[in-house]
Amino acid sequence: MKNFVFTLILFLFGLAALPINAGPTLIPPCGPYGTEKAKIQVAILLDTSGSMSGLIDQARQQIWKMVNELATTKYEGVSPDFELALYEYGNDQVESQSNWVRQILPLTTDLDAISEELFALNTDGGNEYCGAVIQQSLIDLRWSNNPNDLKIIFIAGNEPFTQGPIDYATSCRSAIEKSILVNTIFCGNEKQGIQSKWKDGADLADGKFLTINHNAAIAYIAAPQDQKIALLNDSLNATYIGYGNQGAINKSRQVAQDVQAYSYDASNKVERTLSKASEFYSNSHWDIVDAVEEDEEIISELTEEELPEELKGKDKEEIKEFVQEKKEEREKIQAEIQQLGKERKAFLAKERIKNTGENTLDDAVIKTIREQANSRNFCFDK
Repeated sequence: MKNFVFTLILFLFGLAALPINAGPTLIPPCGPYGTEKAKIQVAILLDTSGSMSGLIDQARQQIWKMVNELATTKYEGVSPDFELALYEYGNDQVESQSNWVRQILPLTTDLDAISEELFALNTDGGNEYCGAVIQQSLIDLRWSNNPNDLKIIFIAGNEPFTQGPIDYATSCRSAIEKSILVNTIFCGNEKQGIQSKWKDGADLADGKFLTINHNAAIAYIAAPQDQKIALLNDSLNATYIGYGNQGAINKSRQVAQDVQAYSYDASNKVERTLSKASEFYSNSHWDIVDAVEEDEEIISELTEEELPEELKGKDKEEIKEFVQEKKEEREKIQAEIQQLGKERKAFLAKERIKNTGENTLDDAVIKTIREQANSRNFCFDK
């Protein structure tokens, strides 16, 4: 009977910007951000103890929907950089010396790695120390120093927020001193969440207190665009060309995470495909198309052995021409997926009006991130 979480992103209705300790906003809405790109950083603190398998399943099913909502964010008309970190806590398989806290991934842009790690999670009974895992994420992660960037922690569970040797109040106050919001998600009823101090933790760090039914089944609503988007996923994958000694491995991982997404329902695979068509899905560490987009000089730096089979024996100009062709092909496919995604979103919005189900992970988190992003003057596509 414990807590896990993974949460991010949803709704646009009834925005109520949250108070933030960073002082008055220095930037006009959607105005110039400065020389650096805006950044959104989210740390998900997952309690993987006990009976949290339902919440883990919700996270696995909703990860791509959450990413897709954030992918519509803009600052000065430009998509911000997005980084996500994962922690688990409260699992007996984690060392007790660390207060049963383990960093799964540091802040990263590698969406396939995030998916892979989520599917690898297992639950086991343990001690759930909310104050400890929040403090550890503050120490470990390379949080932005820009007070106008959006920095968020999500933590969820159903045990008292007060457990453990590290005072939750101290950890939450330390977070807001760094302009990091702490949102708490209690798996149970609101009254119990308040009594067990989950609301107090959120209040101390200018975050939001949320409650969900972590065992609720997520209904699949079929959309007429689903089949076409799923088919385009295979065409999109064909534009990824692995290089270096990890290229083939990461290419296989890309396909494996497609399969994992589809293991739940067709909607989940569609949501993943939409994520892969967004600016957040970049694989410059293994895909030569993304790598050249980031730094064209890599063509000269790669040895013959590091080149993918398709490019062995080709000179620099031939490689540039090949990569450009793949880039244009990818952009065309992504544009088609994005258009279908907009049509699908409009269809699902109408369908959901007919359904009033229980509040689940994505519902809770998406609304929260929209509110908090707007409080930092980030804008969302309408």
